[in-house]
Amino acid sequence: MTSTRKDPILVVVQLTGANDYMNTIIPYNNPLYHDNRPTVGIDADDVLPIDDDLGFNPAMAPVKDLFDQGKVALINGVGYPNPNRSHFRSMDIWHTCEPDRVATEGWLGRVIRDLDPHGENVLTGLNLGRGLPRAMALPGVPVASVGNVDSYGVLTGLTDQHKRQTALDVFAGMYAPAIGSSQVMDYLGQTGRDALLGAELLKEAPAKYSSMVEYHDSPIGRNLRGISKVLLAGLGTRIFYTQHAGYDTHANQGPTHPQLLSDLAHAVSDFHADLAEHGASDNVLIYVFTEFGRRVKDNGSGTDHGSGGGSFIIGDGVKGGMYGRYPSLKEEDQLEGDLQFNVDFRSVYATMLEKWLGLDPDPIVGGQFERLAFL
Repeated sequence: MTSTRKDPILVVVQLTGANDYMNTIIPYNNPLYHDNRPTVGIDADDVLPIDDDLGFNPAMAPVKDLFDQGKVALINGVGYPNPNRSHFRSMDIWHTCEPDRVATEGWLGRVIRDLDPHGENVLTGLNLGRGLPRAMALPGVPVASVGNVDSYGVLTGLTDQHKRQTALDVFAGMYAPAIGSSQVMDYLGQTGRDALLGAELLKEAPAKYSSMVEYHDSPIGRNLRGISKVLLAGLGTRIFYTQHAGYDTHANQGPTHPQLLSDLAHAVSDFHADLAEHGASDNVLIYVFTEFGRRVKDNGSGTDHGSGGGSFIIGDGVKGGMYGRYPSLKEEDQLEGDLQFNVDFRSVYATMLEKWLGLDPDPIVGGQFERLAFL
């Protein structure tokens, strides 16, 4: 658990499109890697070695620095039985912990409900980005979803404060409780009231924020900086979520993938440094995941949908190192040309829920799964 009495916080970063784990954590001394990656393979001389077998993509230098400090756990071979190569279905599985049926309850929605069972804080869960990820969706559980913290609000286009307040009063009246209202109207009414309250709370965050850290300019950097503003404002948010898009690298992977990893690595490093500057890094855990891996063999320009990916756990409270076996590249060990998983993603979830957030993970992840030793 954390080293202080502060409430532990979880920040989830989704790499949307399926990150190529073989080119992120690279088996650089394995001839099978170079045989299967004639186009997109990374030269062994360029890799940032972890040991004699595996190393970081050179674009991941800022995360490698955190790894060397013992603040990064690499979870190799993460997946689930009978992997699905559809982005939508696979992401649904990760979001709901239901590989065998289509479900609607998000695992983080359950987490937020357990952390705040009476819905007392509409900002217990916050998504920074467009739309609401299914992972956070659960009827009756308020979650704020914000495109830009600096400009978030209701009716912010009205510059005249009197007119805006009048319009806000009308807006609030639309969502006032009504006698005899239906369940749907009650839900919509509560959602509207939560949005108004969340906007009022969040508008204070940017004004309170200052930092010596200059974030590298990228979408994920801007999102993590926005998360830092809310987190450091002390609004009681326990679960943060954001996405970094562009990882569906079927073509042109050579220049595209390293840039994505560079943006991610700098953003995570800057975010951690920002929190550390404010004495807030000891109770924050960053979890980076993707929906599946890529094929073992490249397609001449990029890589296609595969399985057996990996996850990163980053923070001061992490027991750094590697967990899970790096999947074998031998053809007879592959799953129809894909890497075999050996760590169920629900084990990663269960470990964070129990050892970090102090929750009972079994009802949240839908069963009993092995706990890992990264916390």
